[in-house]
Amino acid sequence: MAGVYESVLALSNSGTVPPDFVRSAQDQPGPNAFRGDSAPPEAPLPVIDMSRPECGALMADAATEWGLFQVVNHGVPAAAVSELQRVGRNFFALPREEKEQHRTGSGSSVYPATGSIEGYGIGITGPRGSSRDLEGKKNWEDYLFHYVAPPTVVNHDIWPKNPAGYREANEEYCRHMQRLTRELFGHLSLGLGLEKDAMSEAFGGDQLVLLQKISYYPPCPQPEVTLGIAPHTDMCAVTVLLPNDVEGLQIFKDGRWHDVKHVPEALIIFMGDQIEILSNGRYKAAKHRVTVNKEKTRMSWPTFVEPPGELVVGPHQQLAAADSPAKYKPKKYKDYQFCKSNLLPQ
Repeated sequence: MAGVYESVLALSNSGTVPPDFVRSAQDQPGPNAFRGDSAPPEAPLPVIDMSRPECGALMADAATEWGLFQVVNHGVPAAAVSELQRVGRNFFALPREEKEQHRTGSGSSVYPATGSIEGYGIGITGPRGSSRDLEGKKNWEDYLFHYVAPPTVVNHDIWPKNPAGYREANEEYCRHMQRLTRELFGHLSLGLGLEKDAMSEAFGGDQLVLLQKISYYPPCPQPEVTLGIAPHTDMCAVTVLLPNDVEGLQIFKDGRWHDVKHVPEALIIFMGDQIEILSNGRYKAAKHRVTVNKEKTRMSWPTFVEPPGELVVGPHQQLAAADSPAKYKPKKYKDYQFCKSNLLPQ
């Protein structure tokens, strides 16, 4: 039976990983996962300079081949990034009792009966990622979730009041994410041969939902047997991830895992399931996982950008024609979430 833990951080100095965090042998990252002598040379993941005129074409190519790319010169001020990271680090440095005040109501898996996924939690698969773990294994991760846009879905009562400046930092960063998302959608729409605004409109326009997460992966005594997050694709349209400088993110391509190298000042852009659906499979949702570190704490700040729950998403009508029939069924986003979370056919 799975144990009950106050936090993953509390397990860091235990010397061993509890059984319900230990992955099966085939899923353990190991000390040199997928890196034998016969492994092909590491392929460089695309790093795209958004100040250059060819950046849109490069994004479309990367979304097609990798489902993931990094962007630099993205226009998000260093001060906004630094402040978001400061308040996030300070929240996870609070005493356990204070963090517990923000505990998720369910304390269980994705999409509890209440429908609420916001708050502080430990060791479960994130609700905007994969379906629940078939083996019931926990992730080596403490986390905090809350919505940041649009105003109709934001509940500031859930947001931490401590550390000081938390709300201001998240609201400022959210404004930059909304602007960056519009730019990304514009480039990716043009890459499909659509109008620049087609993707943004198809995902809800001004009603796009932004869900902010802080992922906290403390040092792990046995990083070779567990994972920070299990392999998955994100349910949403696109994820914009801000990492710290501790590596651990990996993407699966061509039958093996590739390390996503840290690039100073870069943001990591993931294609999610909804972009794969809208593009009728031309853009690929990025299958990824997170490994953990024996000495260092990894933190990341993913922003999940998704359609409103009632919005129907399917292949764009200009991309599903007689010579390229629709590969996916149109579905309300909330129904897609429910099916994926509960391992039901789509």
